Amino acid sequence: MEDHLMQRKYVTALLDHQPDFRVVYACEELPELMEWMETADRNMLPDLVLLDLMVDRRPHADPRMASKLIAHHRYPGPKVVLFSALTSPPLARRMIQVGVHGAIGKRDSEANILQAVRAVLSGEWWVSPELAELIADDPKRPALSEQEERALALYASGSSIEEVAAAIGVKTNTVKKYLQRVRNKYAAAQRPLNSRLDLAKAAADDGYLAAVG
Repeated sequence: MEDHLMQRKYVTALLDHQPDFRVVYACEELPELMEWMETADRNMLPDLVLLDLMVDRRPHADPRMASKLIAHHRYPGPKVVLFSALTSPPLARRMIQVGVHGAIGKRDSEANILQAVRAVLSGEWWVSPELAELIADDPKRPALSEQEERALALYASGSSIEEVAAAIGVKTNTVKKYLQRVRNKYAAAQRPLNSRLDLAKAAADDGYLAAVG
């Protein structure tokens, strides 16, 4: 989703040229995409959305709309990658906190764009180094919800996903979502958690393990 026609055509051509990608829809604004997803055939719904934050230099994709896209009721929800000049780092940080899966810049190379898309589709978090500096927040402890804190504390203490789910009374997929949100929030604070060991260290450093001590 990109408001500049030439940029949209360029990215569409880049992705469509790859043997493992197929562009199913390209549009100017997020509301247009959401409307299309309401009526599109299920086999046409996207696995990933490249989302521009700004239209005519104004934000149009707010965190609430991004959350709705990620949890779309007709689908498990597409992965969402910010694709922007990021002229509003605070907005980008809020988008990351609600669960988008990566961020790439319009000045990133073709190789970086393709790497980001493939990484996110395979379940990884991805942000280009240049954008990581722009969207970095205060490196203090990120604000987690109560359930996110509990999931982090239990998982960092050695519990399995299934054990965490049983302990806090939710499904295993919900636990995975909580932990992904934790990773997103730490990434926005320039404290990426790329492994379970990183999660455990962050939980210990920030005092979350006291909840299960």
